[in-house]
Amino acid sequence: MSTEVLAGKVEQAAKAAGLQVISTAAGESAAGPTVKFALALAAGSASNVSLELGANYDAARPELAAGLNAWLTESATRLRNPRPDCAVTLLGLPLAFGRFEWPFHHSTSGADTSLVHGEVHLADGTDTQLHAKVSASMTVTFQEAVVPAPEQPLAEGFVYNAVRKTMDQGQLELVKSGNRQPVPLTTRYYLPKIHKFTFNETNEAQRKEFLAAKAYWLSGILGGKAPVWMVDPRDAQYLDTSTEELARLSALLAHDGLVQPADTGFASATAKLMDRRDDFLAQEARMLAFIKPSFNEDMRAGLTNM
Repeated sequence: MSTEVLAGKVEQAAKAAGLQVISTAAGESAAGPTVKFALALAAGSASNVSLELGANYDAARPELAAGLNAWLTESATRLRNPRPDCAVTLLGLPLAFGRFEWPFHHSTSGADTSLVHGEVHLADGTDTQLHAKVSASMTVTFQEAVVPAPEQPLAEGFVYNAVRKTMDQGQLELVKSGNRQPVPLTTRYYLPKIHKFTFNETNEAQRKEFLAAKAYWLSGILGGKAPVWMVDPRDAQYLDTSTEELARLSALLAHDGLVQPADTGFASATAKLMDRRDDFLAQEARMLAFIKPSFNEDMRAGLTNM
């Protein structure tokens, strides 16, 4: 498919999703030539989202067209968030995702894997420079079994969720500078018999606290108390639940006076939720301590028999 035809297909699909293509440009990634799009809800909008497709992305293939349409539709709703680039982890860290270089590219090390590189930054409203450069990897076998193509619309959701999961496991460190850290995408995150990703087994209390943390950080701290999307399908996948369950729990938070309902599926942080500031900061501190590597002080001092 030529660049012009691909651009036309994306523009048509974006319009159907309620988005406008702000710019289109030729790009180059480790996977080869790409086409880069900037999309927004309207010209002049403060927020936009980036889409980078391999130049050979066949938007006429039904499964690739469906993946693109679903991504655009979700992105249109996510762009109504004050910080559409941000998400929280199950254990309470607010993160900003960016600089992902799509699509996946084959590893140059000779391994039978494909990689995509990106960055996540701590997004807690301070001027911290803490971040992690990540390298998400999947085997060719996993790729062939799970995704029709290793492209952003089809893979971004589960890649971002794998990053969050890896952070929750203490296997990613937020630093001021450093090398890329691995985020393995494995079959333990995927149930092939029912074609479903699963990252966390959560109970109602955990899901409710996750939504409270999301409203605190993304609405209260980063968004000036603007409403955030409480029923994001990406969060539902991450928590192994449904958007209907997230809506029910959001209503419970509203009943408790912790969020203020807005448009369908959206809610904003209330003063009562912001009064829990110390709780959320303490959880953030615990999480930052958890992901920080510990060292053997005897070895640091040279007191070893090696």
